Amino acid sequence: MAMRSLRRALTAASAVSLLALSVTACSDDGSTVRFGYISDYNGASLLAIAEKQGLWDKQGLTPEIKVFTNGPLQIQALGAGDLDFGYIGPGAMWLPATGKAKVVAINTLAYADRVIGRPGIKTIQDLKGKKVGVPEGTSGDMVLNLALQKAGMSVKDIEKVPMDPATVVSAFASGQIDGAGIWYPLIDNIKQQVPDMVEIASTKEWPDSSFPTAFVGGTEVDEALTNKVIKVLQEANDWRAAHPEEAITESAALLKLDPAKVKADAANVQTMTTEDLVNKTKDGTVAKWLNSLGDFFVGTGQLKSRPDPSTYYTGDLYTKAFTK
Repeated sequence: MAMRSLRRALTAASAVSLLALSVTACSDDGSTVRFGYISDYNGASLLAIAEKQGLWDKQGLTPEIKVFTNGPLQIQALGAGDLDFGYIGPGAMWLPATGKAKVVAINTLAYADRVIGRPGIKTIQDLKGKKVGVPEGTSGDMVLNLALQKAGMSVKDIEKVPMDPATVVSAFASGQIDGAGIWYPLIDNIKQQVPDMVEIASTKEWPDSSFPTAFVGGTEVDEALTNKVIKVLQEANDWRAAHPEEAITESAALLKLDPAKVKADAANVQTMTTEDLVNKTKDGTVAKWLNSLGDFFVGTGQLKSRPDPSTYYTGDLYTKAFTK
């Protein structure tokens, strides 16, 4: 009796092992793509379009998309092997520059980041010695550093409080922090609770600088798979450029948000056609954007030196994947 039970247990264990192997085989066969995003227009629009327009199917891919609160967390997941691709804002671009990921496609130029203050705080100088919440290593961190530099200040002049984006919203609303480096559409959530909050600084104040958002892949991701994913992103990108209103509707459906909110978020975004992005890759414009960010990150201490963009932006793959 005991022997029969043991045999049954071993048979069951073997079945489970075979099931586990088959699941692993499915996830490693190149057809399933684990893709991270942030729940805003920049992060979600191409994934929403690709799903709706059947662009994944066209490349023989099945997406598994997962929402994250910021870019650094996605790059961490890429490094751990939990994601294949993800989305980052300009403030996280220092991470691929240090070799932790590859930029596979430039997405948009973003101007959604702000330094905000509670009522009565009108300038960056008014934040001296005060608590300022910021998600570290993100574009919120970037705009805070830019604003401090412009005012001849540094992070030593404020009490910087690292916190995740959702906590920034609740801490600002409850008065636990005096200011924040954060972005739209989260600022809209804050405005609902603190309607007389003040926008102290904006990335729009640096018209000579560009703040590219991007899609990133893990350093070990297969080149053939990367090529297919780039094709999906390029086709979705051109659909978005040709159908701006519908792109907002599709994004709102994925994000489960009011389309009016997504439209307001999209107003802070500059989209480009894939042909334009290919040309900007070829003529060195993209490299200039990335070098500008690289210089900034050297200034903040996030990079020791500025690497050549070709070491972390797969512009050759992006260019080769494009067909008119």
